Amino acid sequence: MPDIRLESVLKCPTCGFTMRVTMPTDACVYFHECSQCKALLRPKPGDCCVFCSYGSEKCPPRQQQRY
Repeated sequence: MPDIRLESVLKCPTCGFTMRVTMPTDACVYFHECSQCKALLRPKPGDCCVFCSYGSEKCPPRQQQRY
């Protein structure tokens, strides 16, 4: 089984601030607050979580689906 990356860099669509976040392996993250501008990140339509929408890596369940 391929390696699943558990860290993703989220980029706030409001202010552009980037933050390194460890993703949970057992749940999707639907909301995340930007630590700089306090905007509430939500998934884009069709995405399961904020990591799939704004992260450098897809969430672990989506990474597993690729293989």
